[in-house]
Formats: sequence, C-alpha cells, structure tokens
Amino acid sequence: MRAVAATGADASRAAFRSFVDEVVIPRAGDFDLAGAVPPDVVAEVAARGYLGAVLPDGPLPLDMVGLGALHEEVGRGCSSLRSLLTVHSMVAFAVHRWGGDAARERWLGPLADGSALGAFCLTESGAGSDVTGLAATAEEDGRGGYVITGHKRWITFGQVADLLLVFARTGAGIGAFLVEAADPAVRRAPVRDVLGTRAGMLAEITLIGCRVGPEALVGGPGTGLNVITGALDVGRYSVAAGCVGIAQGCLEISAAHAATRRQGGALLKDHQLVRRMITRMAVDTEAARLLCLRAGRLKDEGDPGTLVATCAAKYFAAGVAARAASDAVQVHGAVGCVDGHPAARYYRDAKVMEIIEGSSQVHENLIAEDVCRTGGVPRSASPAVPLQGLPPDETTRWEIA
Repeated sequence: MRAVAATGADASRAAFRSFVDEVVIPRAGDFDLAGAVPPDVVAEVAARGYLGAVLPDGPLPLDMVGLGALHEEVGRGCSSLRSLLTVHSMVAFAVHRWGGDAARERWLGPLADGSALGAFCLTESGAGSDVTGLAATAEEDGRGGYVITGHKRWITFGQVADLLLVFARTGAGIGAFLVEAADPAVRRAPVRDVLGTRAGMLAEITLIGCRVGPEALVGGPGTGLNVITGALDVGRYSVAAGCVGIAQGCLEISAAHAATRRQGGALLKDHQLVRRMITRMAVDTEAARLLCLRAGRLKDEGDPGTLVATCAAKYFAAGVAARAASDAVQVHGAVGCVDGHPAARYYRDAKVMEIIEGSSQVHENLIAEDVCRTGGVPRSASPAVPLQGLPPDETTRWEIA
C-alpha cells in the first residue's frame, strides 16, 4: 500500500460529506425502490475522482485512511453506491498491482476516470466462502490465451460493468482474468428483489467459451489466490468503512427523530431507554470508526498486520451496523418499517454487511486463529509479538456479493 495524501483529512471528509448530503441522501430511497443507481449519479461520482481514488495516479489519489473516509461517507448515504466503489476499487487495485503492462495501459485510465466500470466475479453457487470449490475453468488455447467457461452469481454492478475480473481454475491453479463484458460469449442476467443493497444492480454472469488473450491474465499462472486475498482486503476495508457509515446514518436520523417526536408527554430523547439506544449507537459507531482508522493506517505503513486488523474492523463494524439499524427502526416505530424510509433501508442493508466480504463467522475463525497464535497478548504491549497476516490455509475462505 502507499501513503499518498490528497488533502487534509478534515477537508477531504467535509467534501465527501457535502457530496453525500447534496447528491446521494435526497435520492437514496429512490435508488432503493428502483433497484438501480442512475447513470447521472455514477457520472457525478466519476467526475469527482472517487472511482479512481484507490489508484496512486488517479484523479483523486487518497491514502487508505482517506479512502476509508470516502467509503464511510458514501455508505452513510447509500450502501448500494458504496458497493460500486467497493467492487470497482477491487478491480482497479488488482489491475494496478498485478496487471501486465498491456492491461495497465488499456484499463487503468478508464477505471480511474470511470469511463469503464469494474466488477469482481468470484462467487459461484457452489463456491462462496470457500473458493477452492470454484467450478469455472480457463483452458489454455495453445496460442498463449485461454478459453473461460463458468457461471458467476451475486456479482455487484454486474448488470452494467464494462470490465469483469473473473476467477477460474486453470491447470496451474486458480487464475484471475480480465474479461470485457461486451464479449458475445458473456451473458448477463439481472438479480432483483434482494433483501438489501437493492440498487447494487446484481447479476448472474455466464461465460460460454469466452476467449481471452495472454494479456488478460492478471498476475502469473496460478496466482489467483494472491489476487483474491489482496483485492478482498481492499473490499473488506471498504465494507467495514461503509458499515460505519450505516451506523452513523442510523445515529443521525435517530437523534433527529428523538428530538422532535413526542411520546407519553415527553420528547423521545427524554425517555431513558431511548437514550440508551442512542448512546450505544454513538459509542459503537466511534469504536468501529477507530478500528477502521487503525486498519487504514497499517495499510498506509505497509504493515502486513493490516490484514487481520481489517478483518477485526469489518467484523465489529458489521455487527455495529446491524445493531444500530435495529435500534433506529425501534426509535422510529412503525414509520421506520416502511419501504422508502431510511431506517428500513439501513436495516436491510446492514444485514447484507454481515455476509459479504467474509461472513461474520468466517471472520471469527480468522481472528480467533490469530489470537491463539499470538497468545492473546496485545501487540502494543508486546513488541516482540509480530503482526501477522492471514494464515495460508485461511486466505481462500471469503464470500463476495
């Protein structure tokens, strides 16, 4: 990772927040009901450089702490739009980090300016959290290229993506391939009526004898697990930050409602049990934000411990988002249970966050493994205990929507 700061952290966050307040929040309910983020909003996100923010040579090169702030603020407004930032950033990061010269020349510019949208194509019906079960295949064609056949599910923004990062089994192991979605051998079917992130424009993607050249291979032959691990680390960090955004959004709408709604002759904010819910939201949200900040700083320092730190941040933040959303619905009562109300949308989106980019149970296994390896000693209290990355046998156990 890198430590390239674009502007002061406070100024950057203020700009992100202003964009979300002015452009995203007023229309987020409509995105949810329509099941799509409109092209004009995607264009606005691209024009502000947000789609290329993960790239050091992009239009808005943020350090990882800044990237987390961006994804938190967008998540506060709309988790579906944040999901676009997530998967697009994962693809852009993979091309920058592991792509060959031809792939970088062809795709980094369009990915940076948003003229091409990326989608991360890993999940299959029989291979979600365990990618060793991948059924998609990429067979060598004898000319240096590959023929890819397979079926991918739950692909975020797969309906409109221009570039697909597809993972398939090769003779040398799992490979990562760049596939143009416009290829006639690629078929897309929309997935609608999902529980949360309804505007994420999910798709099932089928590749039938899709031919790609040698430049499509990202990384060396059989190095797909490295690409998965690195890209998913970026994805988990984005989702963790987005979960903080959900919790922050729940806190803000709950505090505003409690300050104006009367019940039993008093404002809701004066009822002790409502205060307890708002207090828990506020403290949990700040704690989750600090875990994300730590993970981002470790990324900027190039510390491999960021892998486990990001797992911890995503695990905790997803739980915080779910609790905050549940309490937000409770504070709002019946009105918070109606489609179109932000509390209802936060509630549905928060549940999805406990599943994507590694379910909470997967993260419990990974974190417990790390704790047992280090003896549970706080690393800050014992410099002799090295920061560890993911154990080799756990790097493949992820779920991506």
